[in-house]
Amino acid sequence: MKKIFSFVILLLSMSMIQAQLKYPITKKVDQVDDYHGTKVNDPYRWLEDDNSADTKAWVTAQNEVTFDYLAKIPYRAGFKKRIEELSNYAKFSSPQRKGDWFYFYKNDGLQNQSVLYRQKGLEGQPELVLDPNKLTKEGTTRLIGFILDKEGRYAAWGISKGGSDWQEYYVRDMQTGTDLTDTISWVKVSGIAWQGNGFYYSRYPATAKGKELSTKNENHQVWYHSVGTKQSTDQLIYEDKNNAQRFHTLSTSDDERFAFLVISDRGKGLDGNALWVSDHESTDKTFKPIVAEPSNNHYSVVENIGSDLYIETNEGAQNGKLIKLSIFHPEKSNWKTILPEKTEPLTSVSSVGGKLFANYLKDVTSRIYSYNFEGTLLAEVTLPSLGNAGGFGGEKTDAFTFYSFSTFNYPSTIFKYDIATGKSTVFQKPTLAFNPSDYTVEQVFYPSKDKTMIPMFLIYKNGLKKDGKNPTILYGYGGFNISSTPSFSAALIPWLEQGGIYAIANIRGGAEYGEKWHEAGMKLKKQNVFDDFIAAAEYLNLTKYTSKNYLAIRGGSNGGLLVGAVMNQRPDLIKVCIAQVGVMDMLRFQKFTIGWNWIADYGSSDIKEEFESQYKYSPLHNIKVDIKYPATLITTADHDDRVVPAHSFKYAATLQEMNSSKNPILIRIDTNSGHGASNTAKNIETTADIYSFILFNMGVLPRF
Repeated sequence: MKKIFSFVILLLSMSMIQAQLKYPITKKVDQVDDYHGTKVNDPYRWLEDDNSADTKAWVTAQNEVTFDYLAKIPYRAGFKKRIEELSNYAKFSSPQRKGDWFYFYKNDGLQNQSVLYRQKGLEGQPELVLDPNKLTKEGTTRLIGFILDKEGRYAAWGISKGGSDWQEYYVRDMQTGTDLTDTISWVKVSGIAWQGNGFYYSRYPATAKGKELSTKNENHQVWYHSVGTKQSTDQLIYEDKNNAQRFHTLSTSDDERFAFLVISDRGKGLDGNALWVSDHESTDKTFKPIVAEPSNNHYSVVENIGSDLYIETNEGAQNGKLIKLSIFHPEKSNWKTILPEKTEPLTSVSSVGGKLFANYLKDVTSRIYSYNFEGTLLAEVTLPSLGNAGGFGGEKTDAFTFYSFSTFNYPSTIFKYDIATGKSTVFQKPTLAFNPSDYTVEQVFYPSKDKTMIPMFLIYKNGLKKDGKNPTILYGYGGFNISSTPSFSAALIPWLEQGGIYAIANIRGGAEYGEKWHEAGMKLKKQNVFDDFIAAAEYLNLTKYTSKNYLAIRGGSNGGLLVGAVMNQRPDLIKVCIAQVGVMDMLRFQKFTIGWNWIADYGSSDIKEEFESQYKYSPLHNIKVDIKYPATLITTADHDDRVVPAHSFKYAATLQEMNSSKNPILIRIDTNSGHGASNTAKNIETTADIYSFILFNMGVLPRF
């Protein structure tokens, strides 16, 4: 009786909140663009200026409506508390050795940022190196890099503020533990590569106003900084003003003999890179091409043995291979294949202890093999179960290495791997209030519209009944050659505890089955991605894992584009949509910050054929006035300089205007955050709001 009474109260609460919901008035402007003869209205163009007073007032008004709505959900606080409880356990990264010292990150549980420690030897006492939580009161400054020089004397360490992609770097003397006066600004899309008494880094030019950051993201440059000097004296190593939208990044070999310049040109729709090399031991230290111009093939240097380079590439091998070449004879006729292409995609190759370690994906789970440098198979690394493994880095003289392993019901655990014996032992295992055996991880395969079989992971609590009434979140990404591999998140457990299912569809556009899988979801073939996701929803309905009244779809960034497009195409399939930091305006994405970089995957509205394809699925441009849209929560952040918040602003305003149902269309705009939550607290709050919004609009009463 009590449960029935509570459910009635919940339904009454829903009705009252929906009735009281009033969106802010969003003004419209007369803006029409001509794309190859097609006229396209853009009445909310003014929201693209996120610094204007009008936009800031709109943001404030929208947040007032959204957070007032969320505050009235009776179990919102319960979700937040439970996520905090389960997330409050110590988390460690794999140690990285430099000389006698081992460096690692640790988060005690609910710290906003992980803290960097080091210890002398594996049995030494940990000592604090850097605590980014102390850099700002809000804990939104993130440590994004700590790179030691060859001897371990100096470290270049970088920060990102408020979730921004812009970075600043400093230099620390590891003997004294103090920072020098070096300050490096205007850094973006960069690595740090030590050579001699300094390091290479990539940046954009400073603007005329000094430290104000460039918004054009053009003329990406490589510079060299000498320790103990001002940035104004740094040496410009490389730039290409004739190709202003290229990325230029530089790395060095472990022995610092070679510098490798990687050049990409994604703004021109090219998915690969060029590769140039400079020999520090040569009298001629100019960069010479191994591959002179970017194409759709990628080239990544894994290791060098003297003047021989080992390079991972997909040239002539869509699933990837490893080749060897001499810098003195880099012609393709002299390339030797060390690890030939396999039926499974090669996701990475690393080198440690005189061995090669290759990570392959088989049905979206890791397989790790060790080889000698002639390509002879030595051993397969025995993993705890089917899941995701990464690591196996270090120096040529190391006798052991570390790797991490996790899956949906197996928290990330650090293993020590003995290179000579091939034996793995647990090095650091987390302890948390969670019993993996209480949950089922299932992998299913379902047919898409064109009969392509798509894998999908399903995670749920044991004893699930297939009665079509299980609250389900269907997640997808489907782009940029990124695979949705198994990983553990304590924040997922509260959803599962409430009888929820979490489904992850490994749709095309990712790298789950190599470059062919990626290409099948790119540019003119992007509709395959949406078809795959729609088929996943249909499969979950057909098999009665859930039904349309209990299905939520969720995606972020490229995944936000995914769920926005799918909601337009099949609103009848879903009850709730969670669109996070999504690319919603497919006609103008390339005009904002780094957006031109995505042309390689999406194409460009400047090309007629590609415009016609994008216009058919662009989330912003396919909202119809006569459609009853599901309950929708859109999330973005004021510091997102990757997918600028204008995408979500315009999308939310259009949905609020055109939606013909009584379902809420809300936008949650985080402050002092970026493309992802800028600290642990914000991530927990956002997750609690998402779970609460979903169940509230499904009419499901959680059991806390």
